[in-house]
Amino acid sequence: MAKLPLPLLVGGSLAVAAWAAMVMPAIYLLWATLLLGWTLLLLSTIDLLAFRLPDILTFPLLVAGLALSLWLPDRDPLAHVIGAAVGFVAFYGIGLGYRRARGREGLGLGDAKLAAAAGAWLGWQALPSMVLIACAAGFIWIGVAFAVRGKSALGEEIAFGVPLCFAFWIVWLYGPPDLVGLF
Repeated sequence: MAKLPLPLLVGGSLAVAAWAAMVMPAIYLLWATLLLGWTLLLLSTIDLLAFRLPDILTFPLLVAGLALSLWLPDRDPLAHVIGAAVGFVAFYGIGLGYRRARGREGLGLGDAKLAAAAGAWLGWQALPSMVLIACAAGFIWIGVAFAVRGKSALGEEIAFGVPLCFAFWIVWLYGPPDLVGLF
């Protein structure tokens, strides 16, 4: 694995803290948001460098989301349990289908575990928005790579955990976007 860029992680951690402090009104949610943001930053960095989302980070994130669901304003822990299950099953199924169709890994088990953690934090209702934002971010990533490196970039793997973490963070901070209001 490549070396972790410590100055970038420190700067990113400070940016996450400032961003969270500007958005989260409740102190107990601020502390949870800081934990989430720093964990997502670390997961993104590891995935970017090693194409892995380690269980030592995804499992505690899942457990923390389920525990926090007991104190969230929506007061619907069952929606968060369902979100964790749906997030895992959906991403596991997509990965399995891709592997069977293409004969190679396309979406790893770490992505499914991260989707389960997102479902635990966000609830099942927010998962479609999170996935849509993650896919849009992934398409932008590929588009920029194509613009910079040309057609060869289209055959390269991307660390999809990075856009997933970004989308997870955005939906946690701001909630699912009002897509109905756009039309």
